Amino acid sequence: MTATDPELTALAQGWCALSLLHGRIESHIEQALQAGHDLSVREYSLLDVLSRQHNGTGGHLRMSQVAEAVVLSQSATTRLVSRLEDRGLLSRYLCPTDRRGIYTDVTEAGLALLEQARPTNERTLREALDAAAQNPELAPLVRAVSSLHAVHA
Repeated sequence: MTATDPELTALAQGWCALSLLHGRIESHIEQALQAGHDLSVREYSLLDVLSRQHNGTGGHLRMSQVAEAVVLSQSATTRLVSRLEDRGLLSRYLCPTDRRGIYTDVTEAGLALLEQARPTNERTLREALDAAAQNPELAPLVRAVSSLHAVHA
C-alpha cells in the first residue's frame, strides 16, 4: 500500500468523520451540562459510572477500572475524583478486604445532581445526533450509533 492508496484514504476519512462526530457531540453536551448543572462531560460520566456500582461480587470498581470506564488516565481520574469529592459529590473509603484498595461512591448529593443532569445529557445527545444526521458525511455514523442503542435496548 502507498500513502495515496484509496483504502488508506477512506480509512483516514472515516476516522476524521468519527472524530468530528465525537467532538461535536461532546461540545454540545459539555455546554448544556455546564450551563444547567455546573458539570463537565467527564464529571457527568464519572458520576454515571460510579452510580452503577453495586455491593455484590465485583460490584465496586478500583481506580484503574474507573479510569478505563471514563477514558482518562489514572492520574487524571484521581484528580477528577478529588474535585468531585471536594464538592461533596463523591466519597472514598478503603476496600474492606484489601486495605491497599480505595473505592469511591457517589454521595446522596451526587446522585441527586446526576438525576437532575441525566435528562439534559440524554436530550442534548439526541439533539446532537439529530443535527449530525443531517450531514451526509456523518449520517452513517449516526445510524451506527443508533443501531448500537437498539441492540442494547
